[in-house]
Amino acid sequence: MGQIYKMIGSRPGTGSLLCAALVLSGLLSSCGFLALDESVYNSTDYQFASFSNVKKVTANIYSYVLPGYGDVEGTMLDAASDDAIYAWSTGGIKKFYDGSWNAGDLVDDTWGRWYSAIAQANYFLENCPDDFPDTRYQERYKEYRAELVNYPFEIRALRAYFHFELLRRYRNIVIADRTFLPEEVNGLVPSSFDETVGWIVDECDQVARRLPDTYKGTYSGETARVTKGMALALKSRVLLYAASPLNNPEDSKEKWLAAASAAKDVIDMGVYALVDEETVNNVNASGLIFTRYNAADNSVEAANFPIGYEGGNSGLCPTMNLVEAFDLADGTPFDWNNAEHRAIALDPSKRDPRLAKTVLMNGMPFKNTVIQSWYGGLNGLPKEGATPTSFYMRKHLKEDTDLTVGSTTSYQHYFPLMRYAEIVLNYAEALFEAERNADFKGMDGGVLYALSPREAVNMVRARSGMPGIMETGAAFRKRMRNERRVELALEGHRFWDVRRWKTGDASREIYGLAVWRNETYEETEDGYAVSESFTAEKVLVQSRVWEDRMYWYPVADSELYKNPNLIQNPGW
Repeated sequence: MGQIYKMIGSRPGTGSLLCAALVLSGLLSSCGFLALDESVYNSTDYQFASFSNVKKVTANIYSYVLPGYGDVEGTMLDAASDDAIYAWSTGGIKKFYDGSWNAGDLVDDTWGRWYSAIAQANYFLENCPDDFPDTRYQERYKEYRAELVNYPFEIRALRAYFHFELLRRYRNIVIADRTFLPEEVNGLVPSSFDETVGWIVDECDQVARRLPDTYKGTYSGETARVTKGMALALKSRVLLYAASPLNNPEDSKEKWLAAASAAKDVIDMGVYALVDEETVNNVNASGLIFTRYNAADNSVEAANFPIGYEGGNSGLCPTMNLVEAFDLADGTPFDWNNAEHRAIALDPSKRDPRLAKTVLMNGMPFKNTVIQSWYGGLNGLPKEGATPTSFYMRKHLKEDTDLTVGSTTSYQHYFPLMRYAEIVLNYAEALFEAERNADFKGMDGGVLYALSPREAVNMVRARSGMPGIMETGAAFRKRMRNERRVELALEGHRFWDVRRWKTGDASREIYGLAVWRNETYEETEDGYAVSESFTAEKVLVQSRVWEDRMYWYPVADSELYKNPNLIQNPGW
């Protein structure tokens, strides 16, 4: 990777422990629990005094990984993409697309969060011992030490992950690979996008050599921990972003091949599989690479159950834009302008099976009744808070959750932050864009690609029982991108994909369905029989503001004031 991205060498930590880590007054909001006080229990010596204490510090760093369900203004980032809309007009996420977003009025302002997370990672790496030899005769010493030795590689992978979260938002960021002295902070100079990519890739390569494939069969047997697959998947993701049109205006083939090779490394592990399984809330899924463990609660359901169900608040509502992306069951792309397609638009049995697992639509069963999102229905307009599109989210919800006052129930949730299907689609996209050939196989860049882009896409489709796609050229690219949209729907990818592809202007118009219920009365011997049918009309729900400066987040004016070396993104 050195010929493409400048490697940033690891700089030894010399930082002060006055605040136990980065203390970046211009880059950090606070030092969190690491701010030392007079109590011995908050001292560095105490925090790294035993196996159990070190584990607590490690767990705190993991806690910075966002849970996925309410990360942005109380909802999911998908509501700022053309895949979804927030049911309530008062939601702060609208700043992304109503024209009010600017460097002084921020949304998804996570600059301080990620640098705080990085600070705590550096604090750990600079202070964690590699052994507690005085405990070597204690029970489970070998198992505890094995965990201790592994922690630094997990934390380095997380630190790289936190840098990536900053990178894809702000572009030119400070690489914080050590603790900085307070007097250094406001003079730090950000690295270029490619330099940061190179640093993240190098970190992923180094830790992947030391991380296990899985923790199953180990003493802890813990899930939701960083593995070799997570580090390599992160490398795959960051290189795909780096090769994409937003960050690769020269369309460098070498960058696309680097991304394809990185995805291939995950595939070649042979650890993960594409099988017919639940892809969310399933910690044992064969295709799960990295997840955020969320303790048992019902906040996801309380935020997103449809209005009309006790405790439901509608929340994230899929758009017709997304629903149209799901093919017919025979693999034919859905077309609202086709009368035959319109007739089965609300019949998920005639569509890609993934639609019913992603979206709740009128007439679908849910919690021992059926969704009534028709105008005047139990879950439809004009009821306040009802979905403006006629659709509700199905994915991520634990249907058995009870929100009835006095008998509420809660369940653990696992948000899929990295899945094998993403990696296979990364591979397909990168190799296709490198070769402009959906059926390419062979050697390139010293790597043997035995799996063609078409075969990779069709592997993902086959998992859900969908026929393969046969198009070539630009038509293949369109179908491939659509497959990514469908497979990874409501998992936080669409917002970023339209940015890295530079297709943001195509997501201005947000559509839904207006659904009406029709009653037919038929005379019978006993009186009248009533039958119902539904008619639907595609309607424009929202016209959004799009400006090309929105491909990147603005750096807050307050941060620029503290450190004039920071670089504001174009247009802000």
